[in-house]
Amino acid sequence: MSSFQAAAATADYYSSQSHLDEDYSSYFSFFQEAAAPTISGSPPLQSGMPNRRRILDGNVDVAGGDLKRRKPTPIAKLLTSSASIDAQEEANLRESAEASRREISLLEENRKRDAAIMLDHYSQFQDHFSAVEDEDSSFRSKRVRLATNAAAAAAVSDGEDGSASSVAEGRVRGGNQQRRLWVKERSGAWWDRCDDPNFPEGEFRRAFRMSRATFDMICEELGSAVQKADTTLRTAVPVRKRVAVCIWRLATGEPLRDVSARFGLGISTCHKLVFEVCTAIKTLLMPRFVQWPEGAAAADAKSRFEAASRIPNVVGSMYTTHIPIIAPKVSVAAYFNRRHTERNQKTSYSVTVQGVVNPDGMFSDVCIGWPGSMPDDEVLEKSALYKRAAAGALQNAWIVGGSGYPLTDWVLVPYTHQNLTWTQHAFNEKIGEVQRVAREAFAKLKGRWTCLQKRTEVKLQDLPVFIAACCTLHNICEMNKEEMDEDMKYELMDDEMMPENSIRSASASNARDKIAHNLLHQGLAGTGFF
Repeated sequence: MSSFQAAAATADYYSSQSHLDEDYSSYFSFFQEAAAPTISGSPPLQSGMPNRRRILDGNVDVAGGDLKRRKPTPIAKLLTSSASIDAQEEANLRESAEASRREISLLEENRKRDAAIMLDHYSQFQDHFSAVEDEDSSFRSKRVRLATNAAAAAAVSDGEDGSASSVAEGRVRGGNQQRRLWVKERSGAWWDRCDDPNFPEGEFRRAFRMSRATFDMICEELGSAVQKADTTLRTAVPVRKRVAVCIWRLATGEPLRDVSARFGLGISTCHKLVFEVCTAIKTLLMPRFVQWPEGAAAADAKSRFEAASRIPNVVGSMYTTHIPIIAPKVSVAAYFNRRHTERNQKTSYSVTVQGVVNPDGMFSDVCIGWPGSMPDDEVLEKSALYKRAAAGALQNAWIVGGSGYPLTDWVLVPYTHQNLTWTQHAFNEKIGEVQRVAREAFAKLKGRWTCLQKRTEVKLQDLPVFIAACCTLHNICEMNKEEMDEDMKYELMDDEMMPENSIRSASASNARDKIAHNLLHQGLAGTGFF
C-alpha cells in the first residue's frame, strides 16, 4: 500500500471518530502534509469526497482539503470549570445538611409538644377517674353500711348470736341478688390458754419475759389508752389481748404471720395493735419509768457507784449499741455499718441506741435512731443529754463511758494511749467496773426483747417507737426483779472507734489524773492489771 493510500485511509478513519483528543489530531495533520507531495499525479485529497468536507476533531479543521489547526482549549478554563462544579456540589451538600438539621429540629419540637399534650390529657383523665373511683367507693361504703345495719337489726330481731368469732350475714334483697358480710374465723386457743389463771407461771414468764403480775400492771396502766369500743360487726379486741400481742412480738421477734396464728387475728390487725401499744408505752409509761436522777436519786446513784468503783460523783454508766435494720430506700450509705460487715462478712445496716443506766442497770436516758455509720462521739454530740450537759445540768457529776467517747468535763473515759503507767492501769480497771453495768444492761435488753437482735419488718421511721417501748419494758422488768433464763443471755458485739480528739477539756484531764492518783496511792485500786 502506498504512503498516500495509508494517509487517506488514516484520514478516513480519524474523520469518523469524534472523540479523539488534540494529540491524535496533530498526528493526522503531520501525515497528511508529508504524504501529499510524494505522489505525483495522484488525485487530490478531496477527490471522491464531498466538495467541502470538514473534520472537526479537537483541534483539526479540514475544509476543502486543507487541514487547519485550531487553538487548544486553555487548561485554566478546564480547571476553573471543575472547581466551580465542585464548589457548587459542596454548596448543595451544605444546603441539604442544613435542611436536614432544620427538619430534625422541627420534628423534635413537634414530638416534645405532642408528648406534653399527651401528658396533660393523661393527667386530666387520671384526675377524672380518681374522682369517679372516690364517688363509687363512697357509694359502695354507704351501701355496705346500710346493709350491715339492716343485717344487725334482723339478727337482733331474730335472736341470733352476734359474737365477733361468728359469721355476720346480712342479705340485701334487690331482685335476685344477695350480699353477704362475713369475718374470717381464726383460732385464738393459744392465747386463751395462756390467759387462763391456771396456766403455769414459768411458761407465761418464758413467753412474755415477765410474770403475770407485771403483765397485769402494764395492762392496767395502758387500759384507757388502747381500749376500743365494740362495733355492729364485731366486738373489739380486749385490752389484755392487745398488750399480749405487742409484748409477745417484741419478746420473740417472730414475723407477723406467726403472731396472727398465735392470737387468731389478721396480720394487718396484729401490725396495727403492736404499733398502737408501743406508742402508748412510749407516751404514758416511758416518762414515768425512764427518768434522769435528780436530788436524792442522784445522790443515791453517786454513793452506790462510788461504793462499787471508788470513783466519786458518778451518776451513770453510758454505752452505745447498734440495732440491725433492713437496707433503707434513702441514705443507704449513712446506715451502712462497716465494722459489723467486716466481722460477719455480710452487709449490715443499723441504727444506734445510746443509753445511760443507773447502778441497778435501769435506763435513765436513751438516744435512739441515729444512723449506724456514726461513731459514738458523734452520736453523743447529737443527743439531748449533750445539750443538757452544755446547759450546765451535769455540774459536779460524771458519766462513765468507754474508749469511744471523748473526755469532757462530765464524761469520764479510760486512758487509751500506749505504755500506760500502773496508776493509769488501775484507773482503767475501776472505770471498766462501772462500764460493765451499762454493758450488762444492754445485754439484758437485747436478750429479753429478741426483736432487737435481728432485722424486723418495722419501718425505719417507726423503729424509735419500738425501741423506746423495749427500753421502758426493760426498766419495768428490772424494777420488779424479773429474772431471765440462761438461754436468753446475749453477748454484745459492738466495736468502739477512737474519737479523733479524745481529750476535749484540760481540766477534765487533770481531774482524771487526780482520781487515778488517789485510787492507787490510797490503796483503793485493785491488782487485776498486774
